[in-house]
Amino acid sequence: MTSQPETGIAASAPVFRDYDQAALDAQLNLRARWPEHPQFFERWAADSAAVRSARGGELDLSYGSGPEETLDLFPASGEGPVPLLAFIHGGYWQALDKSDYSYLAPPFADRGIAFASLNYSLAPAAAIGTMIDQIRRALVWLHKNAGAYGIDPGRIVVAGHSAGGHLAAMALSTDWPAFEAGLPAGLLAGGCSISGVYDLEPVRLSYHNAVLKIAAERAAGWSPLHVLPAAAPQMIVAVGAEETAEFRRQHAEYATAWQHRGLPLLDVALPDRHHFSAVDALGEADHPLCVAVQQLLHGQVS
Repeated sequence: MTSQPETGIAASAPVFRDYDQAALDAQLNLRARWPEHPQFFERWAADSAAVRSARGGELDLSYGSGPEETLDLFPASGEGPVPLLAFIHGGYWQALDKSDYSYLAPPFADRGIAFASLNYSLAPAAAIGTMIDQIRRALVWLHKNAGAYGIDPGRIVVAGHSAGGHLAAMALSTDWPAFEAGLPAGLLAGGCSISGVYDLEPVRLSYHNAVLKIAAERAAGWSPLHVLPAAAPQMIVAVGAEETAEFRRQHAEYATAWQHRGLPLLDVALPDRHHFSAVDALGEADHPLCVAVQQLLHGQVS
């Protein structure tokens, strides 16, 4: 995140559930909770640069007309068209970049799965609603152009971390034929959200809204918890056991709501992981989360 909470302001009245302003801000101030976060950012960037140097890839492909509407694609060899994992970065909708996550590609590319890292516009220049539509258009572009890159358009899975998990969950809730005429209802073969944000109301009420500017009337419609689909493919969710209580609360409520709809869900435990270490599990070939996503891409998760 790029903004910081105001200081010196007394706040004792509850503003969200049992949280007063200071407590709510603390639940959502992840960089303060884990001051070692710059080490993660530096490692991700360095490891990602090494992957691009060693493996190349199709970089900065445009899925739209805006300067931020680009993606990096790492093809994979295999017999016939291969599945694709489309990854959305986090950063509280305010920071980071697709190039920071190339390091996640190798365990997928090495197992015959193409990997794409998606960019989108960031706050305060863009509203979260704009980002939701950009990710939808990126996924539509990947579906339509799959053949040109040896990808099976019927085996595209979307994944994301933190704010990217929110955007991935919103993609799973999309009515694709309504979004664009002619698209299949099953445009996505599945999804994965790691330490995602599913309820924007506490975010709106926190210090983050000085940058995000979420209007009260928009919060529910932009919240995956409140726009669950009637039908959906397999969803994989995971949250670090060391996450803040609010992140674990949102994870639990979203997973429960998804299952109450009768939608298929797999909840993968992430013991000894906090907000910044959770996403690394996706890039560890033997980690249960990475294995589960690979199985989903190969149609092996029930």
